[in-house]
Amino acid sequence: MDASAATRLDQRFGREPAQETTAPPTAPAMSIADPAPLGLAAFALTTFVLSFFNAGLVSKAGEPVVLGLALAYGGLAQLLAGMWEFRNGNTFGATAFASYGAFWLSFWALNQFFASKIPTAALGHAVGLYLIGWGIFTAYMWIASFRTTVAVSAVFFLLAVTFIVLGIGNAGGTSSVVKAGGWIGLATAVAAWYASFAGVANSTFGRTILPVKPLMR
Repeated sequence: MDASAATRLDQRFGREPAQETTAPPTAPAMSIADPAPLGLAAFALTTFVLSFFNAGLVSKAGEPVVLGLALAYGGLAQLLAGMWEFRNGNTFGATAFASYGAFWLSFWALNQFFASKIPTAALGHAVGLYLIGWGIFTAYMWIASFRTTVAVSAVFFLLAVTFIVLGIGNAGGTSSVVKAGGWIGLATAVAAWYASFAGVANSTFGRTILPVKPLMR
């Protein structure tokens, strides 16, 4: 029986023709660029400048320059990178960039509004707790990074050590330990810049310019 005959029978017996149940095709979602190089670059530059002060390489009098970077680049730019990673379905990247963007925003807010309200005797312990807490978060993100690349995993390892060392130094009021944390922070910034540069260069040239060595999945 052809389709027209079936339709006539449906009409004769008062039956409605079968309805189309397949949803119409939807347009594919618009792709976006990889936000990771932006997030890594924002983190690297802000960490690099702050670490110069922590390492004692420049006068502490210039430290407020970090606050502008913490707000605009380390904070807002990284937070945006995290939101775009959510859009890309990258749980690791979204958690990392959104969290460290929030870290820099909280660092800015702490220095601008709240540090002056903490008694001087308690400030070192408070900042130490703050930094060690971030070190714990970074440590488990480092474990999660074992399924990313060597370049990214190196960043998280160095960053975890930086947070812990700076936290211990601040809590104990030991300037030499804080300076050591500053030097490790400089190494962290260089590693993050490398990972960012690799992402930009490899994408732009369409081939591997700087290797990042994917880890086994």
